[in-house]
Amino acid sequence: MITGHEEILFIYDVKNANPNGDPADENKPRIDEETGYNIITDVRLKRTIRDYLFTSKGYNGENNKDIFVRQTASKKKAGGIKDGKARAGDFGNDAGIILTKCIDIRLFGGVIPLSGASITFTGPVQFKMGKSLHRVKLQYIKGTGAFASADGDKQNTFREEYILPYSLIAFYGIVNMNAARITHLTETDLEEFYESIWMGTKNLITRSKFEHTPRLLITIKYSDENFFIGELDKYIEFNSKMDDEKIRDINDGELNISVLKGVLAKYIDRIKSINIRKDRRLNLGDWSISKSNIYEE
Repeated sequence: MITGHEEILFIYDVKNANPNGDPADENKPRIDEETGYNIITDVRLKRTIRDYLFTSKGYNGENNKDIFVRQTASKKKAGGIKDGKARAGDFGNDAGIILTKCIDIRLFGGVIPLSGASITFTGPVQFKMGKSLHRVKLQYIKGTGAFASADGDKQNTFREEYILPYSLIAFYGIVNMNAARITHLTETDLEEFYESIWMGTKNLITRSKFEHTPRLLITIKYSDENFFIGELDKYIEFNSKMDDEKIRDINDGELNISVLKGVLAKYIDRIKSINIRKDRRLNLGDWSISKSNIYEE
């Protein structure tokens, strides 16, 4: 079991893609109309993590390892998918079995619609909404589809979509030790979770999600079980001499984390370790903070 709170700062960028479409608005990338900043839901990030755990870490229903929140075929109707109650039935409507087998419930919690009642698990791992570190530009693209709208027609269909030429996105999250005790979250679970944030983002290769690149993952483990800093994303900035909407690459500006470094140094006595995974193209400058482990790729 985990022995203290942990905090997460995850930064990735997106090029010529839609990081998180809004189905209520023509599936356009989500943009705050007041600020012009790109917004990404925590649900999108959790889906990335779940997908990687399913495809690459063996959580596919075999060997007592599964993902609870995933589409499975309905037994009632051909081509249909199960609802929540039917999915819980796959585990005998037993919450204990679901916790034992399903890493996503141990991580993120969820409402489990058991037979005759429901049980809610508060997830130890929670994220704020992700947000870009600069204003973004929405771009509309129209192209020709591969097929006609009806068999025999001479005219191909048209494809329309909205993308962002570039967005550098930051997510802040926390791992709550007290909630982890309820869902039985383990250190091994967290190791697979951290791998899945990074590699799951890197392996988003669908057409609408291609060119997602993880740039920085900072995880802070605390030795003081009743303490955490909070809002790590408030201590970073992306500074560029360009207009925000013209930014197209991580090297078009500088990720300024000097304030974050100062805050971490201030509370270093309450910190057990700082683990940093960074992209080789991201320059962090001089990181002379004790208890830090840096991995570059």
